[in-house]
Amino acid sequence: MSGLSPQPPTPPRRVLVANRGEIAVRVIRACHDLGWTAIAVHSDVDADSLHVRLADEAVEIGPAAAAQSYLRPEAILDAARRTGAQAIHPGYGFLSENADFAQAVIDAGLRWVGPSPHVIALMGDKETARRTARDAGVPVVPGSDLLADADAALAAAEQVGYPVLVKARAGGGGKGIRAAADAGELAKQFEEAGREVKGAFGDDGLYLERSLQQVRHVEVQILGDSQGNVVHLFERECSLQRRRQKVIEEAPAPTLDREVAAAMHASAVALAAAVGYTSAGTVEFLVDPSGEYFFIEMNTRIQVEHGVTEELTGVDLVVEQLRIAFDEPIGVKQEEIAMRGAVIELRLNAENPKFHFFGCPGAVNSVTFPAGPGVRVDTGVVSGSTIQPHYDSMVAKVVVAGASREQAIARATRAAGETLWDGPITTLGFLRDVLGTEWFQDADFHTGTIDEKLPELLESL
Repeated sequence: MSGLSPQPPTPPRRVLVANRGEIAVRVIRACHDLGWTAIAVHSDVDADSLHVRLADEAVEIGPAAAAQSYLRPEAILDAARRTGAQAIHPGYGFLSENADFAQAVIDAGLRWVGPSPHVIALMGDKETARRTARDAGVPVVPGSDLLADADAALAAAEQVGYPVLVKARAGGGGKGIRAAADAGELAKQFEEAGREVKGAFGDDGLYLERSLQQVRHVEVQILGDSQGNVVHLFERECSLQRRRQKVIEEAPAPTLDREVAAAMHASAVALAAAVGYTSAGTVEFLVDPSGEYFFIEMNTRIQVEHGVTEELTGVDLVVEQLRIAFDEPIGVKQEEIAMRGAVIELRLNAENPKFHFFGCPGAVNSVTFPAGPGVRVDTGVVSGSTIQPHYDSMVAKVVVAGASREQAIARATRAAGETLWDGPITTLGFLRDVLGTEWFQDADFHTGTIDEKLPELLESL
């Protein structure tokens, strides 16, 4: 018998989750799966929310307005110091793609659960990201460099070819994107887009892209680690959008030629490797009717729809993020990652489809979410919760998996029907109607389909 004393167990790592709602719940669960301590932050109105109840510790960081709580770097860093956190996971939205905040976290001696501040800044500048992708051999949509003014935009449009999109180099969520069919329209839209993004992001940098028609929006999930490993986890179909906000996502992309898909996967890995990407990220592409694909942007955070990929591959992306942040290698090799059937995600929001999808805050008297084979629900809402007017209107993500797309559709339809909701108006009926359309079941859609079909979809609500 050895005379050496047994070593004390390593204390669990401590992670502060700088977010709220379903993504905070998701990260807290991943921490607990690892045996780690999860620390929540919350505004005063979120004190009794699910993510606070599930966390091991919680710190109030300000009043309801996000600008005074979840968007206050100093309050979040102070909470991390007070609780002895070793790392900060930003989730998505809020400060997740803020390079200055990421750097402040690192400067405070903490682990940042995400890519480096340099990569966030590089890929957050959409025009620079296009150039970086082009240099890495990734196809990009024909477009311009950054434009000084409307006159420069008009000159560039003659080279790019109408119709064009005016796009902002900063920000996201569809802000600053304007379509122009001719020179007269471009001059007006350029000025409007500049004002919008200046107000939203403090940066009025704009460039042009050719407006591709009847395209699919397909994104590739990647993981990178500090050892230089990069893998892809196949693609997600995100074409069903309303005003550039995703409504239903699925994987694999149902009509994508698998040789084209493989080329897209390789392009995503090449770009991630070129910038030294660490953590989870998503490379977004447009695919035209001929099957040609073009890079549009890279999201340097966990995506809302990450659960689709998790159910498709069995890889826990949030656990991988957490491990990578502590310099561990990716837990799976490329050859070990395989697709398992088909997965569909329904984004359930507290919005009124009949009134321009305006948000519908209010008390949730009771809710019963669906369950059963192949059904996963990611949510921060329970009976007695309040849908706050201060934040995003998401209620839940209902993720269903099946051995085939047909089975996944059947399970998604069942899941929508099983959802029992007594609370503010939601998009549940709208989602159920989309699932029942012939064009959805035949996968005959593109990024403009929801907007085109909206009048008939609303008739039955």
